[in-house]
Amino acid sequence: MRVPVEWLNEYVKVNDIDIKTFEDSMIMSGSNTETVEYVAEGIEKVVIGRIEKIWQHPNADKLVVLTADVGERKLQIVTGAKNINEGDYVPVALPGAKLPGGVTIESGELRGEISNGMLCSAQELGFDTSVVPKAVADGIWILDKEYPLGEDVCETLKLKDNIIEFEITPNRPDCLCMLGMARESAATFERPMEYPEVSIKNQKGDVKDQVTIKVEDPDLCGRFSAKMVSDIKIEPSPLWMQLRLMKAGMRPINNIVDITNYVMIETGQPLHAYDLDTLADKTLIARRAKEGEIIKTLDGSERKMHSDNLMIADGKRTVGIAGIMGGEETEITEATKNILIESAHFSSRSIRDTSKRVGLRTEASARYEKGVDIDGTARAVERACQLIELFNAGTVAGGTIDVYKNKPEQVSIKVRPDRINALIGTKLEAKYMMEALGRLEIKCLSNEEGFIAYPPTNRLDLLVEADIVEEIARVYGYDNIENTLPRDSEWGGKTEGQKAEDKTKDILTSMGLNEVLTYSFVSPKTHDMINLPEDSEERNVMKLMNPLGEEYSIMRRSIVPNMMDVIKRNFNRKKENFRAFELGNTFIPKEIPVTQLPTEKKSLVMAMYGKGNDFFALKGVLVSYLNSMGVQEYEFVPEKEKTLYHPGRTATLLVKGERMGYIGEIHPDVLENYGLDVRVCLAEIDYEILMNSFDTEKFYSPIARYPAISRDIAVKLDKEIYIKQIEDVIKKNGGELLTGLRLFDVYEGKQIEAGKKSVAYALIFQSTERTLKDEEVNLLFGDIVRALEIELKAELRK
Repeated sequence: MRVPVEWLNEYVKVNDIDIKTFEDSMIMSGSNTETVEYVAEGIEKVVIGRIEKIWQHPNADKLVVLTADVGERKLQIVTGAKNINEGDYVPVALPGAKLPGGVTIESGELRGEISNGMLCSAQELGFDTSVVPKAVADGIWILDKEYPLGEDVCETLKLKDNIIEFEITPNRPDCLCMLGMARESAATFERPMEYPEVSIKNQKGDVKDQVTIKVEDPDLCGRFSAKMVSDIKIEPSPLWMQLRLMKAGMRPINNIVDITNYVMIETGQPLHAYDLDTLADKTLIARRAKEGEIIKTLDGSERKMHSDNLMIADGKRTVGIAGIMGGEETEITEATKNILIESAHFSSRSIRDTSKRVGLRTEASARYEKGVDIDGTARAVERACQLIELFNAGTVAGGTIDVYKNKPEQVSIKVRPDRINALIGTKLEAKYMMEALGRLEIKCLSNEEGFIAYPPTNRLDLLVEADIVEEIARVYGYDNIENTLPRDSEWGGKTEGQKAEDKTKDILTSMGLNEVLTYSFVSPKTHDMINLPEDSEERNVMKLMNPLGEEYSIMRRSIVPNMMDVIKRNFNRKKENFRAFELGNTFIPKEIPVTQLPTEKKSLVMAMYGKGNDFFALKGVLVSYLNSMGVQEYEFVPEKEKTLYHPGRTATLLVKGERMGYIGEIHPDVLENYGLDVRVCLAEIDYEILMNSFDTEKFYSPIARYPAISRDIAVKLDKEIYIKQIEDVIKKNGGELLTGLRLFDVYEGKQIEAGKKSVAYALIFQSTERTLKDEEVNLLFGDIVRALEIELKAELRK
């Protein structure tokens, strides 16, 4: 919400407060700011002038020469502007003038003619092109009336201003207007609030005799107020209103449109004006759309409506999408003579659903989506008519049509001062609390337990006592609340699961892996990208009702596609080596079709590619991680069915016989799907199950006092036999005295026949109770050799 301080000052006097102090105080009272913009910063020696005479430049077809009266003197200026006429009042930059951006204007000569200054456009005075009126967007800023010549343009037009952009949270729609921020300012600085006096002096006839309003769906349209204005004169609005709209971020159009926008920004109540003479039967009806009904909106687009959408219709056809945009056929034009101004209260949910369905969001819908004050409709339409009368832009009909069938009950909240103090940590009296709430226009009445608070209808966020706690705390001042330590029972801490996650991330980052975070939303196309079988259970996913787009339309069941996208992005950016992991949630539907929330499971994915980042490097990282987390009895077994991976370079991780995940090299077809010309290794672990095997408790084992005996063994066996099979046989037959086993050589070559390999181990035998003898070690060694020969058909190499 952009709030020009000059405009805000009309409702609460704050112009004497330093802008930094104002901003800091508003933040501390709960109104967070995003930026502070200073309009017309750096402008010097720009005055108001009048163009007296214009003539063609003798040496340039696209330039003219003019004389500008700037009060005490007249200046000759050369310009290429096309929108100027003799008698126009314009901003004139004198020689030596400074403009925003550090631009300095000096006297000079253009094609042989002296130019003593420059005529200024609105953009050159610091306004963004998007808010400049179209009539002057490509030329000089023509002022709306006569002003004292030679006066500083910034002072006369009140250009210099601070614009504060407030971050309005969704629960505070009452602050999406100038009056809302004025109320916050008045409460923060304990200053009186001045509301505009709304009165229409000269009204002719009665609108109820000429116009009919019907509400067929009161559940979607709680209130509908309307007034009529005849003898309309379409022309530019006064410059003061244009400037306020421009500072607030809106482009001025004409007096009627500007007034409706001005009132919306002032009060937060959207308005819409119809050309009354185009309305069939002089009737407006708020009703649901007919299925498939089509309307052409003001932006020129034809939109197909759904039966749940609320429409505004006349006696024969639809004329607008309620709360979002009017129809093209009832648009106000320069030929418009009579108008009907609508000010209604629509269901926020209905407007939000319709806006999403038709793909159209406007300033009006943005306010309706969050909620507007149902008691403000009639006042807003009367305020608009007051301004129309003030500008002499039409004749207002007497009376207001106000269809208001189901008035909501007044919200009342029981407040216990002791409870408030206990939650905030203060010792405030009930009287002070009631006075603080009164500054926010919340009425209070005392009772035995404390008092009852009655929030105004614009405070849609105040429903229970906890809401009142926040209001009292922020008015009192968060910085005034005494700092205290929590009681023993209130000290927080991380759960064991959170600690395990932290340790997981520390271990993996210490081994050179970068942590990545990706969206939980993915595209259905990822299933095909990772070669997921058509009948796979993993294709049953949670689909989003209102996705950001097809690329983010389902909830992920696996983090692998996200990691592959990260790999692709790094590879395309010429990253030669890559190591990363992600620990995040996956979402498993309990049933299809989905009728309840999914099961959320943590998954851990590690990936790497590049020099030295092969399968064995990734396995080493995974093994180190498992050992660091105290996982016992794990093993890797060959895996050939997982279509994501290369069938000959993949293993399943088992912990105590239970499958925990996979590790392997990505299948070439998957790499091709992602456009990757590099081997990628990836491990995906079911972290939720693996976490049950974590045992980080450490036990002390003293260093053995007795010496160890080492034996080397080299055997020749079939090439297809896995290292794990060999080690399992050695461990099983080595007994308790076998305390160490280290593979130090695997050989295939000329000295070994085809289909065979040589594998060599160093075996360590040791006892904690005595010195071993060669004879007993030799017996164990012999048992190991015989077992290898029998079970694996191994042949001892000598």
